Amino acid sequence: MRTVRMGKTELTVSKNGFGALPIQRISKSEAVYLLQKAFYNGFTYFDTARYYSDSEEKLGEAFRYIRNRLVISTKTGAQNAESFWKDLETSLRNLKTDHVDIYQFHNPAFCPVPGGEDGLYDAALEAKKQGKILHIGITNHRLAVAREAVASGLYETLQFPFSYLAGQQELDLVESCRKADMGFIAMKGLSGGLITDSAAAYAFMTQFDNVAPIWGVQRENELDEFIAHGADEPLLTEEMQEKIARDKKELAGDFCRGCGYCLPCPQEIRINDCARMSLMLRRAPSAGWLTDEWKTEMKKIETCLNCNQCASRCPYGLDTPALLKKNLEDYRTNFCPDM
Repeated sequence: MRTVRMGKTELTVSKNGFGALPIQRISKSEAVYLLQKAFYNGFTYFDTARYYSDSEEKLGEAFRYIRNRLVISTKTGAQNAESFWKDLETSLRNLKTDHVDIYQFHNPAFCPVPGGEDGLYDAALEAKKQGKILHIGITNHRLAVAREAVASGLYETLQFPFSYLAGQQELDLVESCRKADMGFIAMKGLSGGLITDSAAAYAFMTQFDNVAPIWGVQRENELDEFIAHGADEPLLTEEMQEKIARDKKELAGDFCRGCGYCLPCPQEIRINDCARMSLMLRRAPSAGWLTDEWKTEMKKIETCLNCNQCASRCPYGLDTPALLKKNLEDYRTNFCPDM
C-alpha cells in the first residue's frame, strides 16, 4: 500500500487512513473486527476524537496489544486548559495508551497560540514535554483558521475537508502545507456520502503525495473497497476525470456537507441529513431514505423555530433553515406526496 510522510512529524502512514467517527454507530465487537481487519490489511493510521462518543474506547480495545505498530490521532474540543487536560487523560484511558501520536484541536473558531488567554497551546506544549502527545495538530472547516494555522508554523498537521469536489482554495491549502512541511490529513474524502465512486475518490488522492486521506468506515463492504484500492490502485482515467467534472458541476454552489457542526437542534431535526436529502436521493440508492422513519424525520422540519442556531454554527456559512425547507418541499413533491 502507498504511504504518506506526514510532514515534519516524520511519521509515515498508509495512504488509506481509517476515520473512526462512524464506528460509534456499531457495536464494540463489530468495531473491533473492522479496526483489526483494516490494520492487518495495511492500514496504519487511525483517527478519532473525544466527541465521537465511544469511538476511542473501541480503538483502545482493538489495539491494546499492538499499540506501537500504528499511528493514532484524536482530538479535543476543549476551550481552556483545564478541559484540555481532562480530555487528554480521558483519551489516554479510553485508548489504553500512554501517548497520542497526533493530538488535534477539534475545529476551533480561532487558532490557539502560545500565551493565549485560553491556555490551550501552552497546555499542548506541556503535554508534549511530558510525552503524552508526540505532535500537535489542528482540524478545521474554516479556510481562514486553516490558513492562519499553516502560516503560524505552530502546527505539525492540518486536518481539513478535501475531496475531488475541492476548489482552488483547498488545492492552494494543500500546496501551502507542502511548502510548510506540514502534514495534510484529508477528511470528508467522500464529501459526507455525496461521492459514491470510491475508486475515483482514491485515484484523485493519489495525485497528492503529501495528503493522507481518512475514510469514514462503518461497514465491512466499505472497508473492503479501500483495502482493494490500496492493494491495486485505481488509475485516474479519462472516464474518471469526466465523472469528476460532472459531479463538480452538479454540486457547485451551496450544499450541506453533512459535517454535523450545526447540531444539536432544539427541535431534534437531523439537520446534517435532512438538509442534503435531495442530493442523497439522487446520488445514492433512494429506498433507504424513503422509509417511514425518514418521513417522520423530514416532517420535523415543519417544527423549525428559525432560531438560526444551526446557521450560526455552520462552518460553510449556509442558510440552513432555508436549505431544510427546500429539501422538505422536494421530498414531498417528487418522492413522498403522501406525507
